[in-house]
Amino acid sequence: MDKPLRADAARNRGRLLDAAAALFAERGMDVPMEHIAKRAGLSIGTLYAHFPTRQAFFDAIFPDRLAELDRLAERALAEPDPWAGFVAFLEGIFALQAGDRGLNDAIARRFPTGPEVEANCVRGVGRADEVIERAKAGGRLRPDFSVADLTTLTWAMSQVIRESGPWRRLLALVVDGLRAEGGQPERSTQTMA
Repeated sequence: MDKPLRADAARNRGRLLDAAAALFAERGMDVPMEHIAKRAGLSIGTLYAHFPTRQAFFDAIFPDRLAELDRLAERALAEPDPWAGFVAFLEGIFALQAGDRGLNDAIARRFPTGPEVEANCVRGVGRADEVIERAKAGGRLRPDFSVADLTTLTWAMSQVIRESGPWRRLLALVVDGLRAEGGQPERSTQTMA
């Protein structure tokens, strides 16, 4: 069992977490550790005493942030129209990524994940699959779209967001291509040449 922190140590840890969360959101996960210490108004030694690795920050910050994906899935599944729920789910994921570059890095898996983050991701994939299957059962999402396609789309959109690209316009184009009535079954690259 971990020993409780002294009041000053707990305060320093909180300042470091706040600084890291803000900098990760602004600039992504590759912010230099020295910048986190400076933003917190603490020494680099204090930072490393609380968070010896970048992974320690990641594990402390991102499980709660990734839990927002569960809430997006809940809202999507509660939406009476499965297609509207699916589209809102996509928009929600990408809005989260666009608003927090560190979360964008986490979702794109640019950094290794710890067990709690990994558990959130596995649960999130299961919830995403429910949203997808519900939209397909409603007849509006093309039947060949899968959670693997969503994973690829999420990674691709993370790159667009990372480069400050027009992700909302791109999402609108993708959504149009995902409609069951407009989508064409996947063709091999040989027939497309």
